[in-house]
Amino acid sequence: MKSVKQVLSFAAAVAFAAVALPAAAQTVLNVNTALTTDDPMYAGLERMKANVEKRSAGKLQIRIFPGSQLGKDEDVLEQARAGANVAVLVDGGRLAPFVKEFGILGAPYLVDNFDQVLRLQQNALFKGWVEKLRTAANLQVLSFDWFQGHRHMLTNVPVKVPADLKGVRVRTPGAPVWLETVRAMGATPTGMPWSEVYSALQTKVIDGAEAQHPAVYGARLYEVVKIITKTEHIYLITGIVTSRAWFDKLPADQQAILAEESFAAGKWASEATIASLADYEKKLREKGVTIVEIDKAPFKAATAGVYQTLGYADLRKDVDKALGK
Repeated sequence: MKSVKQVLSFAAAVAFAAVALPAAAQTVLNVNTALTTDDPMYAGLERMKANVEKRSAGKLQIRIFPGSQLGKDEDVLEQARAGANVAVLVDGGRLAPFVKEFGILGAPYLVDNFDQVLRLQQNALFKGWVEKLRTAANLQVLSFDWFQGHRHMLTNVPVKVPADLKGVRVRTPGAPVWLETVRAMGATPTGMPWSEVYSALQTKVIDGAEAQHPAVYGARLYEVVKIITKTEHIYLITGIVTSRAWFDKLPADQQAILAEESFAAGKWASEATIASLADYEKKLREKGVTIVEIDKAPFKAATAGVYQTLGYADLRKDVDKALGK
């Protein structure tokens, strides 16, 4: 019998096999996301698919794989670096190992609203990071304007101040900026894939998590957490990242279509997310979750040192300048 490591899921096998089929690979992009099909981000990906295929007259096609069917974000990024025709909807923290500056996008209380996200993406500072990522990691950013919602604290105990999180094991993505932020908030950070969070909460491997409303609802976490404390500690900015090698082989018109429609779909999905947050909150309350508004000042104060700890103090000043703060 083959070991688990020897067995690939069908979807992942398709992605890997595409590397060996250059003729077909140049016309198909497999997009991976950890989110479920009822998330506004998925609707944005469907919109991107439809518009790209329409504008390219079917010459460039997109396949969407929700629920991390192609693997963890980090694994898909490695496939992209190797030249595979894959892309992933990913946060900046997972790009930081290649270009450190991207990590600041996941730092606490960085931006105040979506207009600032758009302003940053169009700034020369961010464009410099994108070029560095192409050179350092063979990765191509198509867009980075996919706002998934504010991250909140999910627990089964009341949380009003950082001290209330002492000893609470909280799941977060494994990137340093996420881990350090949760630690600064007073909790014990535990890195694990999103797909494992439900069972980990159910079996008490972790005591809580932190996430945005659409993802919480899509993953049915309302069945295993009782309280959502609206800390809004991270304004979750994500983007679509693919292989530079694959992207550079596309005709110039297809490159433009892909980048333009990725950005347009990200903006549309972000606005849909913003419009849906109140409704998600209503649905979560109906599922029995207590949603608590708090004074965020103690959490802002507790996490202010994250920038210094991770070496982002000077970069924070540059970002603030780019945003006109």
